[in-house]
This record gives sequence, structure tokens and C-alpha cells, in this order.
Amino acid sequence: MSAHISRQALADWLNDTLQPERFRDYCPNGLQVQGRDEIRRVVTGVTASQALVEAAVALGADAILVHHGWFWKNEDPCIRGPKHRRLSALMAREINLFAYHLPLDAHLEWGNNAQLARVMDWVPDVRPDGAPRRCGPDDLVWLGAPARDLTVGALAADIARRLGREPLAIGDPGRPVRRLAWCTGAAQGMMDAALAAGADCYVSGEISEPTVHLARETGAAYISAGHHATERYGVRALGAAIEARFGVPCEFVDIDNPV
Repeated sequence: MSAHISRQALADWLNDTLQPERFRDYCPNGLQVQGRDEIRRVVTGVTASQALVEAAVALGADAILVHHGWFWKNEDPCIRGPKHRRLSALMAREINLFAYHLPLDAHLEWGNNAQLARVMDWVPDVRPDGAPRRCGPDDLVWLGAPARDLTVGALAADIARRLGREPLAIGDPGRPVRRLAWCTGAAQGMMDAALAAGADCYVSGEISEPTVHLARETGAAYISAGHHATERYGVRALGAAIEARFGVPCEFVDIDNPV
């Protein structure tokens, strides 16, 4: 008989591991859509798009685990159009949907920021207690340095090579990166916190018009490395942890997104 886990047991483990109650988030974290009780196969992905739902159906998944789920604050609550199609496809096949937003960014081992550092070979600063040094709202911004000496231009080229997406770099490409800060996704608004913590280069997923001026006026560098590109690794690592712990197959499906 193949390995399986109950929906409630998986929900309990995810909540105990990620501790969503610690965060002021923009969406509900945890089990967003209830499906069948017994889970034998999990599909993981960055966003609960129609394409990911269809991939989960094709793979015979009992649950989907994502970073970007549904039911965001201030969105239209009506279930119609694309939202209706996604939800109908999920519920018709009794597939569970689990989503963790800020808790997955922040987790010290399987979180997006921890995993981006692993992929990029960045070395986090550590506090006396051994925890990574962080700053900003909910301690989401990580602080550290590249494992080897790099200029801003060389760091941008390394990001392009490792993440498979050309970043947008603002700042002097020849300037050495001494103090690096990073936060995946749409965290460009946390650049002030990174600079206050001593960073001279900040990496996030997206860029806004004011970010360019802040970088220019402070002399710091800003690198926009892609929202999707920076957030592929946390949910994949979390799925691998579920598979190792419970023996339930967890397959990561990467739905391309150039943003």
C-alpha cells in the first residue's frame, strides 16, 4: 500500500512548522480549499494558477501546496470568471489547496529567503544564537554577503546564470558588494530597512518607480531578480521535506512566469 497522510495531519504539521499566526498577512494561510481526507500525492508550485491546477489533475494529486494561493485582501470576493474555473476544477476532483505566503518567505530552513541564499551561494550573517540576521517587517529581509568577492555587475550576471532570468540592476556595475540584503518576491518597499541595516546592495523580485530613485540617491545598488524566479525554491524545499518525513510523493511543477 502506498504511503499516505490525512488532510488534517498534513495541515497540522504545516501549521506547526510554518507558524502562520506570527504574521500579519494579505491572505489566509493554511488549508484554503478542503478536498479529500486522504492524501497520497502532492503537487507543489509557486502560484495556484489554472495551469497548476490542471497539472495537478493530470498527475492525480490529492493536494496542491503553493506560495501564492487565493482569497487575497481587497480583491473582488465574487466567485466568477477565472476564479470560478480554478475553484470548480479543484472541487470537482476534491483536491486540497494549501497556501503559505509570508510564513514560507520567512522559514529559516525551507523558506524562500533561506533557499535563495542556498541557490545563489550567499552567506547569511548570524546572530550570537546562531540564527540568521534579519531586519524589516516580520524580520523578512535577510542580511549577509556573497560567498566570494563580486561587483554589482558580476552579482547580476551570477543571478542571471543561476536563476535563468536576466535581472534589472540599478547602480554602479563596478562597485564591490560588501553588505548584501535580500527578500524574495515583491519586497522592493523594504529597501529602506535593508539600507538602515547597513546593506550596500539589495536584491528582491520586483521593482517600482521609487526604488530607482532610492538606489540612485543613496548610492546603493538594487537588483530586481524576478518575483517568480526568486520564489521557486521555498515551496519545492518544503515539498521535499514532506516527502522525506511522510513518504508521500511531492512533485514540483514550474509554471513559467517572466515577471
